[in-house]
Amino acid sequence: MDIKKDVQQQFGKNAASYVSSPIHKDGKDLVKMVEMAIVNGQEHLLDIATGGGHTANAFAPLVKKVTAVDLTVEMLAAAENFIKENGHLNVNFVQGDAEKLPFEDKSFEIVTCRIAPHHFPNVDLFIKEVQRVLKPQGQFILDDNVVPENEDFDRFYNTIEKLRDFSHYRAWKKSQWIEKLEESCLEIFEMHRFEKTFHFEPWCANMKLSEPKKNDLTKYILETPQRIKDKFRIVIEDGKVICFVGEAIILKAVKR
Repeated sequence: MDIKKDVQQQFGKNAASYVSSPIHKDGKDLVKMVEMAIVNGQEHLLDIATGGGHTANAFAPLVKKVTAVDLTVEMLAAAENFIKENGHLNVNFVQGDAEKLPFEDKSFEIVTCRIAPHHFPNVDLFIKEVQRVLKPQGQFILDDNVVPENEDFDRFYNTIEKLRDFSHYRAWKKSQWIEKLEESCLEIFEMHRFEKTFHFEPWCANMKLSEPKKNDLTKYILETPQRIKDKFRIVIEDGKVICFVGEAIILKAVKR
């Protein structure tokens, strides 16, 4: 089974939980994304890998039109229900692949993508597609989990994410995002780093992780070296993982 089928399988069966997930629904990062965008109300915005539709929902009152695209039809249905319940009727929903977008060149003033690129098997193709569909001077606002520059920390975080969610491909380093975007003629204007506290039980429950797999994940975390535990501020009580702290970035880039 390839990674894209993995993504469709995972998110298809967990679509509703992503609409209600606190990290996706209530994140302060979403407020920051909106603050970073320059809008005049006439923009056509593309939200890639819309998931539960939270980003599309946040921008819908601010722009003329939103197109929400996702690989998984169940996620699109959940997003559409959520957004229409909030009274936004200027959003259309399209099934599509982030690495091969079904839109013409220079179609959008703004492109957003939130908490999704770590699932993309070819992030360079994704960036190329963003650059293609953006109009000149168009804004790209990216929000995703990242890993520290240290190789051991990188390996640990990507390993636990993969153990929890087989559709996880890779969280990238901050330096890698900067390099990839600027190589694609997307000029970085603004960047924010923020921390995210992951509470272990709901983090696993979001993916409906089985008890044996959750036990394997717990064992891996418990046995990890102390310096990694310190870095990720892993809280362990009575042999159980309570929470840990990861990091994410929001980048705003402009097409030149």
